[in-house]
Amino acid sequence: MNCFEDLKWRGLIKDISSPELEKKLNEEKLTFYIGTDPTADSMHIGHFSSFLIATRLAKYGHKPILLIGGATGLIGDPKPSVERQMITKEEVLKNVEGLTKQAKDIFGFEVVNNYDWTKDIGVLDFLRDYGKYINVNYMLDKDIISRRLESGITFCEFAYTLLQGMDFVHLYQDKGVALQVAGSDQWGNITTGIELARKMLDVELYGMTMPLVLDANGVKFGKTEGNALWLDKNKTSSYELYQYLINTSDECVVDYLKKLTFLTKEEIDNIAKEHQKCPEERKAQKILAKEIITFLHGDNEYQKAEVMSTALFSEDITKLSSEDILNNFKDMEKYYIDTEASLEDVLVNNKICSSKREARELIGGNAISINNHKITDSNYLIDKNHAIDNKVYLLKKGKKKYYLIIFK
Repeated sequence: MNCFEDLKWRGLIKDISSPELEKKLNEEKLTFYIGTDPTADSMHIGHFSSFLIATRLAKYGHKPILLIGGATGLIGDPKPSVERQMITKEEVLKNVEGLTKQAKDIFGFEVVNNYDWTKDIGVLDFLRDYGKYINVNYMLDKDIISRRLESGITFCEFAYTLLQGMDFVHLYQDKGVALQVAGSDQWGNITTGIELARKMLDVELYGMTMPLVLDANGVKFGKTEGNALWLDKNKTSSYELYQYLINTSDECVVDYLKKLTFLTKEEIDNIAKEHQKCPEERKAQKILAKEIITFLHGDNEYQKAEVMSTALFSEDITKLSSEDILNNFKDMEKYYIDTEASLEDVLVNNKICSSKREARELIGGNAISINNHKITDSNYLIDKNHAIDNKVYLLKKGKKKYYLIIFK
């Protein structure tokens, strides 16, 4: 497959600004950019799905530039229903530093910050040099703006699309950028840049959007949506990422393999066939987890995540260190105790069970495990001697509820 066919097969093309782009992607070497605003100091899996396009196109000989929006981040892309809450300049600066380092470390391409060429533009220059080229009626036709007219939109947010258009013009003039790539929610901003370049410079630039990658509930990944899986392993550990990916629904997993990995069509088709034979073995999900975690954090992190996952459901939990457990099971409910106590008292005192009667019933019914061993004695002693590194116990209630009992 050529470049365009590959992207199409993977479901990575939603809109293109001109039919000519297909030929250009297949036969020319374009300099293009993709950007993100610094709303946090780390990208999440939603960014990953988009930014992977940089690596894909680079493999076909195109030149990527990654943009961190230090300027546009101070304004904020309009949200569909309500005004976006501004973040402080200090927070934006901190986030820019984090994202810049992360983008370079993961993807290895040139990174630019639009604050560098925007900060010295005065309001009069902005209106004269850029504002005069874009008609207000043209901006009102933008989907995101038109949807906000009834509830109201500030001039600050209204002007965002023009700021992003300025980026496209600047990067064309400074670095020869001819293509902007983004998620489908950025189509209006991309076309503003194309229109601005046409009127200012009499050149045709190009745009391409990708469908947003959605979770099993049809919701896009992101900080606002509350389902962010951070690319920073200190925010989302490799184990946590592994657990999420290994539990990907069968309906989504092949789509994720196409969009989030570099496996070939033949490889993915074979994986899909094998997965259909024995879906309970989750072969496709395991391959998805391996490909993504290895790309982001390296093979050692993937191996550690796999070991952690296996240990969680086996007697090997005691082979892990307390540090591994505390770092990788961050989302588990934690209870801190000062002194040794019976299992029954630990369950009741920490409200894991509502009463001693419930605690005894669960223990007697083989529903309580300590470090993956069933405990049937209510007087089982929770002390430092049997804790992992004399510090931590993994307590399991029922089939799925886990807790960490930690000695202070």
